[in-house]
Amino acid sequence: MQESIRYQILKHLQDNPEITQRELASQTGFSLGKINYCLHALIDRGLVKAENLKNSRNRPACIYKLTPRGLEEKAIVASRFLKLKLREYEELKKEIENLRTETRE
Repeated sequence: MQESIRYQILKHLQDNPEITQRELASQTGFSLGKINYCLHALIDRGLVKAENLKNSRNRPACIYKLTPRGLEEKAIVASRFLKLKLREYEELKKEIENLRTETRE
């Protein structure tokens, strides 16, 4: 699983543990199948714990909680993700400056 995907899912779960897989798919732009696969992978790795409960419509629902290991992983992934985005930002700034220089000539 790509770090950016792992980061987004962990962030959404930390912000809203009662989020459904369908809502998570909608908010991240990933397919429902991809979300299901990723959640199971995160659960298998011990980063997320799923607790079953009944919601107001008497349908089974889950609460997804980040484990202590999951919180640590989120922080590590966030740091790497930030470094990657900063590097991309710097490259984009250089490209914009080169384009400005070209258009002035």
